[in-house]
Amino acid sequence: MLLALGLVAILAMQGWRLADRRAADSAWSSLQAKAPASVEVFETAMVEDLPEAARRYFLYTIAPGTPLHRVSEIHMAGEIGLGDKETPGYRPMRAHQILAPPHGFVWRLEAGSGAMRMSGSDGMVDGRSWTRFWLNWTLPVVRAGSDEDHLRSSFGRVVAESAFWAPAALLPQQGVRWEDTDAPGRARAVITHGKLEQAMEIAVAEDGRPLWVEIQRWSNANPEGQWRYQPFGGYLDGHRDFGGLRLPTKVEGGNHFGTEAYFPFFRARVEAIRFPEP
Repeated sequence: MLLALGLVAILAMQGWRLADRRAADSAWSSLQAKAPASVEVFETAMVEDLPEAARRYFLYTIAPGTPLHRVSEIHMAGEIGLGDKETPGYRPMRAHQILAPPHGFVWRLEAGSGAMRMSGSDGMVDGRSWTRFWLNWTLPVVRAGSDEDHLRSSFGRVVAESAFWAPAALLPQQGVRWEDTDAPGRARAVITHGKLEQAMEIAVAEDGRPLWVEIQRWSNANPEGQWRYQPFGGYLDGHRDFGGLRLPTKVEGGNHFGTEAYFPFFRARVEAIRFPEP
């Protein structure tokens, strides 16, 4: 009897995990479909009226004549911290992500090894968001989402990562509002998608290279576990050319960016970036 119950429980868990995977597949396909049927090319006149730092950012990241792909698929490897600043608990990870600002993203992760292997996905699409991870493909260890707080937090990630890997989605022609800042070398953008709104700052080098990105993200990643705005961001390096888009291939990021509590739980190396057809 106990053996039979155990088998039923295992089968139920596998069915649950399969449902998670199918939901992530469906979301991925939905975001692939956000790629425009016809792709414009970049002209410097598109950014001539922007604040100086924002203009330099675009002139560095997008070469004239480059197709303005707004959906990116990124293959990455690196480390993910499963602990905290004092005991980060870094584990090796590999991930495949689709990013389609402002509509959403799906991040599919495999991390750890042996008896501590974690897999699953994090994502946002069509006004819903989720975080679903499994231990050894059997035990659900993280289940979050399906509420307004998680959705607002997920949109923050979409906006921050658009500056990394989908700069064409941030052009003013896409409805993004760029504002002057008091700090030299800083570009500030405000992105709106339905009822969601998120501001972002980018530190820009003299040549226009983005050095770091910061947002005030709606998050409960704090000792109190309370939802509130707090700094989130990361550093960018290793910029390479991907068909006329100059994008970072070394990224680290985490909560409480710019403070003593900053913990870069995400450290990634980009292996490939492609731009899907609609």
